[in-house]
This record gives sequence, structure tokens and C-alpha cells, in this order.
Amino acid sequence: MEEILKLENVNKNYPSFSLKDVSFAIKPGEIMGFIGRNGAGKTTTLKCIMNLVHYESGSIQAFEKDMTANELENKQRIGFALSEVNYHPNRTIKQLMDVTKRFYRNFDEKKFAEVCKVFNLDMNKKIEELSSGMKVKYSVAIALSHKAELLILDEPTSGLDPVSREEVLDIFREIVKSGERAILFSTHITSDLDKCASHITYIHNGQIFFTGKKKDFVGSYLFVVDKTKKKDLEKEYIACKELDDRIEGLINIDKKDVFVQNGIEPREPDLEEIMIYLERSNNNESFAL
Repeated sequence: MEEILKLENVNKNYPSFSLKDVSFAIKPGEIMGFIGRNGAGKTTTLKCIMNLVHYESGSIQAFEKDMTANELENKQRIGFALSEVNYHPNRTIKQLMDVTKRFYRNFDEKKFAEVCKVFNLDMNKKIEELSSGMKVKYSVAIALSHKAELLILDEPTSGLDPVSREEVLDIFREIVKSGERAILFSTHITSDLDKCASHITYIHNGQIFFTGKKKDFVGSYLFVVDKTKKKDLEKEYIACKELDDRIEGLINIDKKDVFVQNGIEPREPDLEEIMIYLERSNNNESFAL
């Protein structure tokens, strides 16, 4: 299968917000991080994929089949969890599993029990007794138990402690290791993507700014820390800020020589630095499209 999920020119209009020609694709074996500010369109896009929101134009395919025309069939092969979904607090994991399995023809109770054991999930525990990390693991356990080939997750690591986040990321890496499954997940925790994502899709104000390999995205920029505070170099930054002892900011990689010639050696940025300064450029001038 060439592409497990493909969006082409998806548009959705609200009175105060619009998705504009959203296009990206994911192949088996990939973990794609979906990033952008609050309100940029991440959750709306995920809802469009799952036909929870009806988009006006464009196309969405999963497993090389139109998502709307083949919704029931495709959803059998997708594991989906929104951050806003609240499970019934007084039901146990087993009770919820008994309800959920009715929706999936391939649900394997034995597999679910095995995954819960690996995740240290007590099937007799009530949902209200689970931590945020355990709830994420429960969602993943459900997806793995109906043989989901694509996981679509909205903020799956939000609110988790560092140890639980690392456990979830290890699970994600294991899921795609065979090269047969893929994961799309939105997040504000860009350090998680530094650790596990192979691809990035960056949405800004309803438009895709970048989609592709993470190494290509990160490799397009450099981060500068100028302790000499050379004011004449400020025009070379995408965006920068002046602190007490330095000027720091983001530059395009083709600006490297300008700074090296001034005795400043830029370094590779992390995703958080890129996102902060790209968004900062929007506040100061216009977004760097």
C-alpha cells in the first residue's frame, strides 16, 4: 500500500475559521506528528478524517478508498481517540471492552487481555480510578485489539508525567516497527516528536505550512545565540528576541554564512524552537509561507 491515509485540498468553513486546501499523506511505517497552535485546525482536521465533521470540498482516502463512501469498512481498520472523549467513570475496563467489541468484527478479547497485561492495566479497575496515562494506554489497547492499521490520536500524551509519556512513545515506536501500521497524532509536546516522529505536518491558521520528513523540516533552519548582540544582523532572522545577555532566534539555513562570518556559529534547532520562532514571526510581520 502506497499511502495509508491521504488528504487532498480539504476545505471546511466556519464563521470565524476555515481549513484551506489541507493536503498531506501518511505511508505505512510512519509516525506523523501533527503540530500547530491552539485553534490552528488540528482537531478539526482529525474530525474531518473520521467524518465527524463534514467538509465542503476536497477528498480524504484511507487504505486507498474514499473515507466517506467506505466509512464503516475503513473505520474497522482505524483506531481513533480524541482528547476530549470521556469514558463512563463508573464502568470498569472490562465492562467498556464488552461494549466496544460489538463495534469491531475483528475484535480479539484474548489480545486485549494480553495488551492490558503488558500495559499493567487492571481490567477490573473503574475508569475513574485510572490516571491519564492509563486512559491513553486503554485507547491504544482497544486499537491493537481490533487490528487497527492506522492510529489517529488527538493529544495522546497531554497531561502525562515524563515516565508515562516515554512508555507511550515506546509503544508507538513498537506499533510501527513492522512497517504495516502508521500513527498520526496531534500534540503540543514537541519534545515527544523529537523522540519518535518520522514525519511532521505543521498547520497554521487552517493551512498546511509544511508536511514531510522531520529531518527535512528541522534541516531547513538553524538556531542562533548571539552573545555579542549585533543589531545589524537582526534583519537576517526569521524572528528573534533580545534578552539581557544575548539575541537569539531562528534563521533559514541559507543564512548560516552571514553569521559564521561574524563569529557566530548557529546550531540545529529542536522542534519547539522552530515552532516558537515561526509563530513569533507571524506576530511581528507575516507568517513565513
